[in-house]
Amino acid sequence: MSDDHARSAAERELAIDGTMVAAMCQSFIAAHVSSTGAERVVLGLSGGIDSALVAYLTAAAIGADRLIAVLMPTASSSPSAKRDAETVIGELGCQSELIPIEAPLAALLGTLPEAASVTPIRRGNMAARLRMTTLYDRSAAHRGVVIGTGNKSEILIGYSTIYGDAASAFNPIGDLYKTQIRALAGHIGVPRQIIEKAPSADLWPGQTDEGEGGFDYPTLDRVLYRIVDRRMPIDDVIAEGFERALVERIADMVRRSEFKRQMPPIAKVGGRSSGSDYLYPRRRPNSD
Repeated sequence: MSDDHARSAAERELAIDGTMVAAMCQSFIAAHVSSTGAERVVLGLSGGIDSALVAYLTAAAIGADRLIAVLMPTASSSPSAKRDAETVIGELGCQSELIPIEAPLAALLGTLPEAASVTPIRRGNMAARLRMTTLYDRSAAHRGVVIGTGNKSEILIGYSTIYGDAASAFNPIGDLYKTQIRALAGHIGVPRQIIEKAPSADLWPGQTDEGEGGFDYPTLDRVLYRIVDRRMPIDDVIAEGFERALVERIADMVRRSEFKRQMPPIAKVGGRSSGSDYLYPRRRPNSD
């Protein structure tokens, strides 16, 4: 299947009502900011589509004056990513901070006994955790709350760093596949160059998510939609024309990354265990 055919098929199968979904996401943001008592929202703005979309949704939900976008480049970050992030900041008129993290990243790497052999993936995970450390510090400084930017496609296959970009106080776009992210971003006016550029975690020069993962997002989304939302058996998904090796690999990625989507399990010893028996919704009731 050609790339254009795969994208059009994904857009058809995963079509959303942009106005309705935007309203749902904005209401979610406003409600969660209100429930925490936070004065501001702190967002790590990479210049990619996910964080750009969250910036636009947040500005619409609570006002651009309450949004602080933080840019945290490393030496491997592309200049175009910074330019795109600055475009978003300029269009929204929100506050911003530039906090390069190359120095602390280099310092951390320098303490490791095998520093010379650290892989790009390990370096990228360190950078992601340093960024989240920075965001939580900035949220404390600004009496704010950290908002998440992970999409459903990447959450499901584990394409995120636990305690790094996977961490946040709440996430307004985590139930939207990458295909739907593109559609919603187009609907609410995210700059076209951000929507159309190849998704990248910016781990090294020229790195792209699809190139590293060995998949294209439209096909990934169509397979995930069948496995997760429609609960189709693997053989039924394959019978619809998808390659067996790809479907089985995606299903395995979902299975192996389950630990990233849950709190760490606790050995049950007492009568009421935190996270299982002693578990409340975010809006905790007044009494037990």
